[in-house]
Amino acid sequence: MILQGCYTALVTPFRQGQVDYPALEALVERQVSAGVAGVVPVGTTGESPTLSVEEHLEVIRFVAERVSRRCQVIAGTGANSTEEAIRLTKAVEEMGVDATLQVTPYYNKPSAEGLYRHFVAMAECSRLPIVLYNVPGRTGKEIPLDVVVRLASHPQVAAIKEAAGSVERVNAIGRLCDLTVLSGDDSLALPMMSVGAKGVISVLSNVAPEPYVEMCRLMLAGDLPGAQAIHRRYYPLAHDLFLEANPIPVKAALADMGLLAEEYRLPLCEMGSANRELLRKTLRSLNLI
Repeated sequence: MILQGCYTALVTPFRQGQVDYPALEALVERQVSAGVAGVVPVGTTGESPTLSVEEHLEVIRFVAERVSRRCQVIAGTGANSTEEAIRLTKAVEEMGVDATLQVTPYYNKPSAEGLYRHFVAMAECSRLPIVLYNVPGRTGKEIPLDVVVRLASHPQVAAIKEAAGSVERVNAIGRLCDLTVLSGDDSLALPMMSVGAKGVISVLSNVAPEPYVEMCRLMLAGDLPGAQAIHRRYYPLAHDLFLEANPIPVKAALADMGLLAEEYRLPLCEMGSANRELLRKTLRSLNLI
């Protein structure tokens, strides 16, 4: 499958302890209207660790139904247990999603061979293509480059989301194998695309989808100056959305914009007041609030 452009890692809105489906529907419509290439429900930004299995699957089903093939849907179905990830991946196969996002198994720190076998199991458990998700800051384990190269030859491995903060890894992947790379860092989307990445799975585009859709379009068209202008304008927001653990700041920003109730599930909680004011100052400077 072709994966390129801006994909939004959707937040999961809550209200009074439950998933707020009317707010989620409005968020999806906002993304589709902005022209995103796709949406990614129930990734890290969607607070997947605190959703029950039933909620996890229902959010994916709901998003896929509301999208109704108007853009791609990459469903977050990864887990640190291969068996659990297989169950989730098989469960979404008939929901109208286009691919699944498979995070590096976290906490248990598997060997390189264990990682390879895990991702092969994901690729072969359903007909859906998979997107590898390398985010060592969250998982405690990087997908080694030699494992990426081995996996790139599998027909069901469609891409890798690179959120290791390293443009060099994008260079290395492009040199060693033929695998689509999507940036997993908003602040590095432009530099990663400049060396071969095809787009971004973005947190920032929850807040401001149109600029990042346009930045990706310009980069893919070879218009570096135009893309740089957008990057420079929105870089402060890309920075401030990670003043605290994602998705705390992005949900705070969306709450200030009136798009959802500011509600998290423990152990996540609201931003500290000093960081919140810094974020609000940036939102005001961009005329977002």
